Amino acid sequence: MGKLYLQIPSGNKAKEDIDIIMEREGFKNVAWSISSHNAIARFISKLVSVLLLLARVKKGDVLLVQYPFKKYYELVCNLTHMKGGKVITLIHDLGSFRRKKLTVEQENTRLMHTDVLIVHNEAMQKFVEEHGFTKPIVTLGIFDYLAPTPGKTPVKNEGEDWQVVYAGGLAKRKNTFLYLLDEHIQGWHFNIHGKGLEEEFTKDWKNITPCGFIKSDDFIKESIGQFGLVWDGSSVDECAGDWGVYLKVNNPHKTSFYLRSGKPVIMWKEAALTPFVLKEKIGFAVSSLKEIGECLSHITPEQYSEMCSNAKKISERLAEGYYFKDAFAKAEHLL
Repeated sequence: MGKLYLQIPSGNKAKEDIDIIMEREGFKNVAWSISSHNAIARFISKLVSVLLLLARVKKGDVLLVQYPFKKYYELVCNLTHMKGGKVITLIHDLGSFRRKKLTVEQENTRLMHTDVLIVHNEAMQKFVEEHGFTKPIVTLGIFDYLAPTPGKTPVKNEGEDWQVVYAGGLAKRKNTFLYLLDEHIQGWHFNIHGKGLEEEFTKDWKNITPCGFIKSDDFIKESIGQFGLVWDGSSVDECAGDWGVYLKVNNPHKTSFYLRSGKPVIMWKEAALTPFVLKEKIGFAVSSLKEIGECLSHITPEQYSEMCSNAKKISERLAEGYYFKDAFAKAEHLL
């Protein structure tokens, strides 16, 4: 029995990390691969790779498919089954939940072509099952994150304000909360990294420092702050809007990014990943961003040291692909 995967250029960090982990673990890439991220080149690569499955999949093989796989997903599953193989599907994104390009029922009908499904967390498992998915499911826990150098353990000096960091898109349309937050910051400072900042709205900010864009590997090595904030949407009181509500089922890759940099995280209480963060003691959760200052004021040096120590352990796991390897082994056992 062989373990197979399709390495299709995507430009997506999470997907490409999984490709690297699979290669390290001895999976065979059965795709017709090219190095270009050009859209036409990706299309041609994917089409040829799908057709080559008929020649490259053998009876008893297990193919890992990273989803979404667009229009060819069902064909990939059908061709693999036709050759006597099995399919394990790893979910990265549910198009029906946020982008709404298809209904939940349509997406579940598509996903039912797999043999086992790996979802982000228990909330996502409940969501797909409530909408008709009946095949075996395994939960991932958190996405792994590969980076050549881990972040340094953050330090909080006595008498200094806490510093919280945020990395991502800074456009007001996607993250309106950033433009509403300054007046609610007390006892801490906010450093934001990324593109799209609308500077005409930032003139009166006193507690937020725009730090510009920084490459992800440089952020992990160099960014200043004791916590990373995981938040999305249009409000400081909840994660609102399509992007915000998606956190109720999604594992944001940003969380893994902060942890790989050595930073504990601040989560929305209703986020699907929050139970993992609290269980592992790698951060804390708030209902509203207005609560951050109060929560930080009660964290003792001993508690913060424990969070940092735990974050370092998780960071090491993320770098070795621990969570994917564990989930795949469990999924393989269910075939």
